[in-house]
Amino acid sequence: MEKSSPNYKQIFKDILDRKYPEKRNACENILNKTTLSIVDVIEINTKIFGKGIINNSQKFRSYKKSDILNILDYQKENGLNNSQLANHFRLSRNTVSKWKKLFLV
Repeated sequence: MEKSSPNYKQIFKDILDRKYPEKRNACENILNKTTLSIVDVIEINTKIFGKGIINNSQKFRSYKKSDILNILDYQKENGLNNSQLANHFRLSRNTVSKWKKLFLV
């Protein structure tokens, strides 16, 4: 049985409609996408709540392979080192190194 992921688009639309209607325009370009990647979810979460709301503990966060590859592509596109990427996405530098070893042979 395949585990389904949450409908982040609907979750964020509901949050914006009920609590933050003034931030809807800033998030519209992300919400118009067909599917949201983890990068999109982190970006819209930051736009709505700011960086302070994200828990520093990443112990229970999981990423799909496609999301990991998007994060590593983000690193290449923006010329970030592992520490900068880890800080941006609130990851461990060791996690970034492990992903690079696994997916960028």
